[in-house]
Amino acid sequence: MARYMEALTIERGGFRIKVPESWWEFDVRPESRDDSIRRMVSERVRDRPELAKYRDTYTAFLQKSAADAWKSGALYCGCMAESFGGDTSITGSITVSLVGGRTQAGDPLSTDPQVIAGQLAVREAKKEGDAWRKVTIVDIPGVGPAARTYGIEDIPVPGDSLNRTIRAVLMQTFIPVPGQEGKVALIAGSSQVLDLADSFFDIFDAITSTFRFAE
Repeated sequence: MARYMEALTIERGGFRIKVPESWWEFDVRPESRDDSIRRMVSERVRDRPELAKYRDTYTAFLQKSAADAWKSGALYCGCMAESFGGDTSITGSITVSLVGGRTQAGDPLSTDPQVIAGQLAVREAKKEGDAWRKVTIVDIPGVGPAARTYGIEDIPVPGDSLNRTIRAVLMQTFIPVPGQEGKVALIAGSSQVLDLADSFFDIFDAITSTFRFAE
């Protein structure tokens, strides 16, 4: 998983999106993800030889994560990890997924942004430090209106029997897919660096604004 050395437009599964030059891709595609993850782990072990004994554990965990992401509709995942001299790295990610659903009667769910926004719950923080979520409608240049949530959220850990959660900065934008009933492109940006929430909201918004459906 090499870092991109210039601004890169990703074209994948009927869409394209631009990511910052320093971000890299976490490969979720079935045809390439296992080899890509093995290379990534090998590169990390070369840099940190003390991690060699955990090679198989890391590889298996990442391969399962990639497979689960693909099954849930993820088509692309871009990541950042930057160190500015402190003990903690600044990390974040953007995932593009194709998702859809149907009513109990079997009809496709509405992809109208106003309808989607009306179904998304606002969450108010009762005290400082609580999780919160806002819901809005945004206009994606060249695409049109889309429903969006953003806030500090408690995200369930997948498959965790203790129902634990991870608190994260989270922005989700639901863009209707032209010509496909009930389908939306879900662009989700997340980071666990809560102190930089406003900065990450700006970054996620900027990346999402580059999203376009392929001609």
